[in-house]
Order: sequence, then C-alpha cells, then structure tokens
Amino acid sequence: MSVVGLGAWQLGADWGDVAEDDAMSTLNAAVDAGVTFIDTADVYGDGRSERLVGQLLRERGGTASGGATGAGGRALTVATKMGRRVEQRPEAYTLDNFRAWNDRSRENLGLDKLDLVQLHCPPTEVYSREAVYDALDTMVMEKRIAAYGVSVETVDEALTAMSRPHVATVQIILNMLRLKPLERVLPVAASAGVGIIARVPLASGLLSGRYDEHTTFASNDHRTFNRAGNAFDVGETFAGVPFEVGLRAVRRLAPLTPPGATTAQFALRWIIDQPGVSVVIPGARNAAQARGNAAAANLAPITPETQRDVRGVYDDLVREHVHNRW
Repeated sequence: MSVVGLGAWQLGADWGDVAEDDAMSTLNAAVDAGVTFIDTADVYGDGRSERLVGQLLRERGGTASGGATGAGGRALTVATKMGRRVEQRPEAYTLDNFRAWNDRSRENLGLDKLDLVQLHCPPTEVYSREAVYDALDTMVMEKRIAAYGVSVETVDEALTAMSRPHVATVQIILNMLRLKPLERVLPVAASAGVGIIARVPLASGLLSGRYDEHTTFASNDHRTFNRAGNAFDVGETFAGVPFEVGLRAVRRLAPLTPPGATTAQFALRWIIDQPGVSVVIPGARNAAQARGNAAAANLAPITPETQRDVRGVYDDLVREHVHNRW
C-alpha cells in the first residue's frame, strides 16, 4: 500500500461540516495522488464516512467483491473500525455484535468482505479477552473480513494485542509530539510482523504550523469540544498536548522543515521514516490538503541531525505532558 494513506474521520463528523461534494473531491484527489489505503470507521458520522468511501469504490470500478483501483491501476485497500457505536462495556464485544456491526459496515461500503477491520479503541480489558480474538478469527473464517487489527490509545494496549498470533495491524497515535511508541511498540511490531498504522500524525492540525493563540474552531469540531476529553480520550485531540504547549513546540519544529516542503509534509515524512511504520493516515477536508499530504512521500528522508532535534523539542516541552499517560 502507499506509505501515505487517508484518514476519513474528517469526512464523517467532529471536524466541522464537510459537504458531500467536498468529501468526494477529497477522496478522489487523494487516490489520484497515489493514495491506496483509506481508513474509516462505522462511528464517523454514524456511517457517513463509510458510505462516502463506498461511493468512491463504486466510482473507481469496484464491486461487492472489490476491484476498485487508483492511480496507475493500483488496488485500493479500505480499513474500517467497529465498536464505538455502543456503550463502552467489555461485555458488548461478542461474536453476535461483531457480526451485526460487520453487516452494517459491509452494507455501507458495498463490499462482501472487508480488507481490514479494527477494534476501535475498546475498553482496555477487551484486549486481554481470549474470546474476543476467537470471535475475530471466526469472522475471518466466515470470509466476512480478510484480516483484523486493533486501534489503541496506549502503548500497553498495543503490546497486549500484539501478543496474539493473528493480529495483523496496530493503529496508534504517532507524531513528533508523541514519541513513546518508537521506544516500546514499533520494535515489537517489527519483530512480530505486525503492521503499524500511524494516526493523528499532525496532532489535529497543530503540526501543520497554521495555528496560533487566536485560532478558533467550530463548535462541532472536537478541537473545541474535546480539549478536556469530555467526549472521548483527550489524546485524540491535539495528541493530548495542551494547545499552548503544542504551539510552542511547533514554533521550534517548523524551522526544521526542508526547503520546498510544508511543515505538515515535514511532519508526515518524519513518521514515514520511523522503522516499522506501514502507513500514515492524515485526514483532509479538501482536495488540496489531500494532494499536499500525499506529496510527503516524495520528500527526501529526514536526516539524523533533524531526528535528534525533534527528540530535543519533545524532551524539552512535550514529554512531561504525554509520555506517562499513553
């Protein structure tokens, strides 16, 4: 798959309003720019994001058995997630519920078998339940899904999941303001042959370098309503870094941007260069953002000196706020 994918949360909900035409333009622009991996979830806009991705697949020649292609005829891979549309209790993670959730996602996407289904940041206890993995194995055997993975909040959740033999992927927050996975998760994943999907790569836009102390966001944007973790884990908003701290960090990181690149592209290239990363999934709200994100794959690798400078900014400003929480 492409090393830069597309995260489709923005096209569903929680990032302000995105019109359907804009959403489809974003999806098509990403695919035209070489993106072959799209990540969505059943809870994004209560299925809206999945349905938009399903429309893209049909427009790109897909059928219920797959076959959609992008630039150069490369096959498109779609990952979705399940579990966040219900009350978050470990007892809800059963085979019967998995089948029902999967039926809905397959209908939304217009596919008989899904490429990759991930547990969507469930309660921590779920990662340790043998019956959960047995149920997921059954889903593979029933040819409902080709593979399964987990989306996690914490390093320890990732390590617990990777101890299971059939977990194909771990999706985790990884960016220049969240370095802990480099130390504990990526080496284990590489050894186990587990793919790493890096999410929140721009720290909710902070690492684009476009925000300052006067920036405001729409009331239905999680960067307004979830800054204290009122709706879901606060780590999903600005990667859990206090906004003002993040601004100070980005002002030190931005001058490291290579000539001819944007700060956002620099942040994405930094993730691509971390050993063990399979794909990074920045979101986009318009076609220009999607094209700009995809172009990060063409930048030269980040130098060791710059890697050290990024670590220095993290240690000086950010570590105390995030390292021991996730």
